[in-house]
Amino acid sequence: MTAEPVIHVIDDDAGVRDSLCLLLESMNYRTRAFESGIALLAAATTLEPGCLLLDVRMPELDGVSVLERLRKDGMTLPVVIMTGHGDVPLAVRAMKAGAADFVEKPFSQETIRETLSRALASAPRSNGRAPAPEDRSRLAELSPREHEVLLGLVAGLPNKTIAYDLGISPRTVEIHRAHVMEKLGARSLSHLVRIAIAAGLDPDGGATGSSV
Repeated sequence: MTAEPVIHVIDDDAGVRDSLCLLLESMNYRTRAFESGIALLAAATTLEPGCLLLDVRMPELDGVSVLERLRKDGMTLPVVIMTGHGDVPLAVRAMKAGAADFVEKPFSQETIRETLSRALASAPRSNGRAPAPEDRSRLAELSPREHEVLLGLVAGLPNKTIAYDLGISPRTVEIHRAHVMEKLGARSLSHLVRIAIAAGLDPDGGATGSSV
C-alpha cells in the first residue's frame, strides 16, 4: 500500500507551523515541519515524496529564493507558496521559478485541500509547465483594455495605480477587473494570477503569441 504523501511545511512562525500540521494531519496527510528555508535546504536530500508548503516571507532567506535554490539543485517536488495580501509580485516570481501554485493567507481548509490536490497531481510536470491551451484561449477573449488591466493586476498593482497608469478612473478599472475575472473564470485574485501565469502571460512583456 502506497503511503500518503508528506506535506513539508516551512514557516518561521511556530504557531503557524503547528496549526498547519494539525490541519493537514486531520486531512490524512503526513507532515514534516521546518522552521526556516535554510533548515529545509539542509535536509533537501532527505525529503520524502509529497509537496512543499513554503511561506514566502521568512528571515534570512525568503521562500522564492529557497524555491530557486531547490530547482537549481534539481529538486522536482511540487511547491505551493504561501503569501500574504500584497505579495502578488512575489507569487508571480515564484510561479516563474517553478512553483506549482500559491495560496493567500488566511485560507480555509477547503482552499488548502484543493490547492494541495492540484499541486500533487501536477508533480510530474510542476517544473516547467507548458501554457494551458484553454487558458490561452480565454486570455485571447479579453479586450485590449482588459488585457492592460490584467497585466497591472498580475504585476501586483492596486486599482488606483492601474487607473493612473492607464489614464482612466479607479471605478473603470474595477469594472474591467470584474469583466476579466468573469471571462477567465477566476474566483479570486490569486486564482486570476494562476490562470494568467498558466496561460503564459508575463507581466513584464505580455503574453507570448497573444492576439490582444
